[in-house]
Amino acid sequence: MVRLDRQVLLGVAGVLLSAGGAQADEALFGYLKGAETLPKGASELVQHLTRRWDKGEGEYTAYDSKTEFEHGFTDRFSGAIYVLGQSVDSKGLQIDGYIPADINSGMKYSGMEVSAKYNFLSPAKDDFGLAVYVSGAYTQLDPHSGQKKDKYTVETWLLAQKNFLDDQLVWVGNVGLESTYAVRLPIEGMTMTQEQWPTTPEMEIAVLAGTGLSYRVAPNWFVGAEALYDTEFETEVGQERWSIQAGPNVHYGAKDWWFTATWLPQLAGGGFETYPGQTDTNLQLIEKTKQEFRLKVGFNF
Repeated sequence: MVRLDRQVLLGVAGVLLSAGGAQADEALFGYLKGAETLPKGASELVQHLTRRWDKGEGEYTAYDSKTEFEHGFTDRFSGAIYVLGQSVDSKGLQIDGYIPADINSGMKYSGMEVSAKYNFLSPAKDDFGLAVYVSGAYTQLDPHSGQKKDKYTVETWLLAQKNFLDDQLVWVGNVGLESTYAVRLPIEGMTMTQEQWPTTPEMEIAVLAGTGLSYRVAPNWFVGAEALYDTEFETEVGQERWSIQAGPNVHYGAKDWWFTATWLPQLAGGGFETYPGQTDTNLQLIEKTKQEFRLKVGFNF
């Protein structure tokens, strides 16, 4: 599987190499966001594909798809709409409340998302960039098990950006707050206890932070690294989980299209509980995985 993934990535990179010069507002990072917005009247279509795999037990692989259309309404304000999809393939791993049974769901529609971004300061014009980003999403599939689950999520982010060396080196810093209301739905044909698959409403708050650097190594090409910290709090248990992920990224930007690839393994994590038989107790493997990889391809028009 790893060898096949590498062949696919090399093929994608080879196709994208034929593109031309870079554009000003580039998505240099796979998970983090910069402070710039699209220019007034400009639009962008972006396909995100994230692969999450390895929980340390059994077999687990999930894919998250996000198809994004963004439009610049002014030079400082842009909005976007997203169509979400996911697939989960899990065997030989059961976690109460999270993975009740083996599944191979295939790619399915999972929900919708909308977002808005406002730029207060531009890193190109004001020497330092600052923006606020707000999003709201509804999904109908659980990201861990692939089972039916109604979930409403609101995120608010403060985005900072600083460019150095005539824009050859870019730093970003993100701080966010995520609020979630979720209800698991009964699984048809299966009788489960509330411990195995609780169907009572849940409310959670997560604090997120990230930082990254990206350096232009050749015309149109950037390489860098990014890191994310994610912690979640629930009323009954306090801090339910936390994790730190960090890894390298590569970005290629042409005039009308671009791609960004990021590998973001989990370096450390923990939380309120581990699943029975979990050997990697220094990682959060109930709601997270050991490995993540994201590929984004965008088209500007």
